[in-house]
Amino acid sequence: MPLLGLLPRRAWAALLSQLLRPPCASCTGAVRCQSQGEESLQVAEAVLTSQLKAHQEKPNFIIKIPKGTRDLSPQHMVVREKILDLVISCFKRHGAKGMDTPAFELKETLTEKYGEDSGLMYDLKDQGGELLSLRYDLTVPFARYLAMNKVKKMKRYHVGKVWRRESPSIVQGRYREFCQCDFDIAGQFDPMIPDAECLKIICEILSGLQLGDFFIKVNDRRIVDGMFAACGVPESKFRAICSSIDKLDKMAWKDVRHEMVAKKGLAPEVADRIGDYVQCHGGVSLVEQMFQDPRLSQNKQALEGLEDLKLLFEYLTLFGIAEKISFDLSLARGLDYYTGVIYEAVLLQTPTQAGEEPLNVGSVAAGGRYDGLVGMFDPKGHKVPCVGLSIGVERIFYIVEQRMKTKGEKVRTTETQVFVATPQKNFLQERLKLITELWDAGIKAEMLYKNNPKLLTQLHYCESTGIPLVVIIGEQELKEGIIKIRSVASREEVAIKRENLVAEIQKRLSES
Repeated sequence: MPLLGLLPRRAWAALLSQLLRPPCASCTGAVRCQSQGEESLQVAEAVLTSQLKAHQEKPNFIIKIPKGTRDLSPQHMVVREKILDLVISCFKRHGAKGMDTPAFELKETLTEKYGEDSGLMYDLKDQGGELLSLRYDLTVPFARYLAMNKVKKMKRYHVGKVWRRESPSIVQGRYREFCQCDFDIAGQFDPMIPDAECLKIICEILSGLQLGDFFIKVNDRRIVDGMFAACGVPESKFRAICSSIDKLDKMAWKDVRHEMVAKKGLAPEVADRIGDYVQCHGGVSLVEQMFQDPRLSQNKQALEGLEDLKLLFEYLTLFGIAEKISFDLSLARGLDYYTGVIYEAVLLQTPTQAGEEPLNVGSVAAGGRYDGLVGMFDPKGHKVPCVGLSIGVERIFYIVEQRMKTKGEKVRTTETQVFVATPQKNFLQERLKLITELWDAGIKAEMLYKNNPKLLTQLHYCESTGIPLVVIIGEQELKEGIIKIRSVASREEVAIKRENLVAEIQKRLSES
């Protein structure tokens, strides 16, 4: 019996179908012939053996999500939606239009746009003659859209998921699948005005989210390249060395120097010259100082970048955010498509309270100018200058989530305003009429999906989910043409006329 108990239902069906076959034509009555009986037993034994073997060999299936991904509970979604609402409302305040692009693109659209990071793209299996990859960011698809539709001027925002095949660090808000919030200005405009607005937007969002103090590192890709040339870096190594410098926010200078010298073949004395520059950071005074630098002042590219940064600081002062900006020569931004001003927002470490772990999540927003990317897609190479920013939603969400956990804050997961209840049996129809009236008036309402729920159960549900008001109908209320409204917080009840229900609830909700 224990052996048979292991059999799945399908095996039992096959076994019984063999044992219960009708007798052959040469038999009389209900007695099987000996040959048929032996045949049936052999078949049954074979079925039993194969099914038991398959059952025993089936591997244990572990229910889990892929590495570098996460599920978002209703509590998580409430927090995330609040963050996204604030971000998107800021984008709209600055005149941006929303748009979306496919989650995957032709592989050739994405390749050679990200430098060393191109190896982190997720390639899809060829399903129909097209080689595809999941989008790595929202910037390259935007540039492809502009070129494909011959759009020369656009201010847009885009919120969507992107995928990167890198080692995830969940404790720092780094994932393989994550959400990006981008804002971009495309078009030919006077220098540094759109760039300054992008920095203003970052300041508005980070201030609005109340994450603590922050600053924004600013540099220019032309200054970076000019610095490399002045220090003696071969032009063929510019992008590779830029990728190494971009790791300075995660690695110590000695480790970055070792990578440049040992792995990328840079001369040690050249690396040391770069080291002198990447330690420099400051405000507009540092920009003025770099104009006098004996090496940079001889490089045309670097001087162009410095001129633009000087102008940028003038606009940032007018926007009232210059004190949040730091000219930082260590900022490189490793993506190949940047051509001008680049920036990265970093939260300042605040003293941790008792029981609170220090939060180290790196940059929470970044971006820059990419004037040549659209031209890479245009058959005639027509360029559309662009500048943009990306908000690191996952890292921000991680910070907010950890702080809420430390403070023990609870999150209400529904927006229900009114619960329709009854203390008596056989009042389902009346409850349905009431809730329909509330829904039709645009009021968020709920009821229990039971014919005869207990009143205490209904009230407990309201308390546990944070529903502020309960409307109660019973025999007495129906007879007198009234409805009782109960405040869940104070437990006070008042009776009102049935026809005044919607107006009374709307009045209470507007006052709360």
